[in-house]
This record gives sequence, C-alpha cells and structure tokens, in this order.
Amino acid sequence: MRPSLQQRLSNAQNQQIDLSPLLDVVFILLIFFIVTTVFVKETGVEVSKPQAMSASDLEKKSILIAITDSGQVMYGGQDIGVVGVKPTVSQLLVQQTMPVILQVDQEVKTKLLVEVMDQAKAAGATKVNLATVMP
Repeated sequence: MRPSLQQRLSNAQNQQIDLSPLLDVVFILLIFFIVTTVFVKETGVEVSKPQAMSASDLEKKSILIAITDSGQVMYGGQDIGVVGVKPTVSQLLVQQTMPVILQVDQEVKTKLLVEVMDQAKAAGATKVNLATVMP
C-alpha cells in the first residue's frame, strides 16, 4: 500500500537537516586560524638590501625598522627619524624582549646606520641585526 500524498508531505516536513554541528565545526576552524595567525608588522617601505653570504632567517617576533636611501627612518609605515628610534624601541621592549632588525638600503651612509643602531641599543635592545639577502 502506497502512502498518500498527505502522508508523504508530512514526512518530508518532519525531515530537516540539523545545521548546528556544521556551525560548531566552522566556528572551531575560525578560532583555530585566528589563534595560529602570526601578525608581522612591516616597515611600510621597500629597501634594496645588500647581499651577504652569512644571511640567515631571524626570529618571527622582532622590531623591524627600515632606513631608505633618502635617509628616512621608517617604522610601521611612518617616518620616525633617528630621534624616534629610542622611544619606539623602548615602548615595544616593555611588552616583550625582541631583537631589532634594521632593513637598510645599500646606499645608506654608515653614519646614519650607526646613529640608528646606537639609539636602538640605548633603548635597551640587546640584539640589533641587519637584514640582508642571499646572493
């Protein structure tokens, strides 16, 4: 005996897909990707780094400061100048001890580089590194 049309419609209405497990999985994945994402603060400018045979990967959590060929000292896309290095680095080191990485254009004068390094060390940085590229 075949069920009537009324019974088939009634059964179809009672059968619904439960979406709550799917939503749980989506939220768990979202939380996983948010927690595992590493946020790196870039300097905001592109510099032509010198080549070095001893170039190696550095720590992910670090303070990136760029010095452009025109003499601008940049952090987070803003020109902080040489005088802004010490307060910026000291403020960031209060939260956590990190190395300072200088991304210096190969045309920058040594005097400016030494001034920026001195300011970073005066702010309490124990490691000041230069960013280079492999040849």
